[in-house]
Amino acid sequence: MKRILFVCLGNICRSPTAEGIMVKMIEQKNLSDKYQCDSAGTSGYHIGEKADQRMISHAKKRNYDLTSLSRQFDRKNDFELFDYIITMDQHNYENVCDYDFGNKYQHKIYPMVKFCSKHKVDKVPDPYYGGAQGFENVMDILEDACRGLLEYVESN
Repeated sequence: MKRILFVCLGNICRSPTAEGIMVKMIEQKNLSDKYQCDSAGTSGYHIGEKADQRMISHAKKRNYDLTSLSRQFDRKNDFELFDYIITMDQHNYENVCDYDFGNKYQHKIYPMVKFCSKHKVDKVPDPYYGGAQGFENVMDILEDACRGLLEYVESN
């Protein structure tokens, strides 16, 4: 089984949404026995909390369930447990890379937008302080990137 971890700052908007989208795509392709998904934040601001209610609401409109609880990236275990560590923006990418003191796991760390085919963006923007359109934009980018990521992991 391959394990995919999605990482953002607080683990209440972008990464739990990427997790929810990817889980649904995996289920729709009957691949649940091959992949396991999780999400985490580089900060511990929201440990134990559900996803942001606005994000949950926008995800529900597209039939995604965001059920995970926020947790912080575990430097000791997550590098070993996960085959793919997918970050939402450059800051998250750099933080996760910095946690890898011996550069042993760099081959597992990818920016989420690397897998986009329709959206030409340099990050998945944090919608936390924006309006409804910001959440919809994040959903659009993540759907595109999750499709590409699933194709990538299936071909490797």
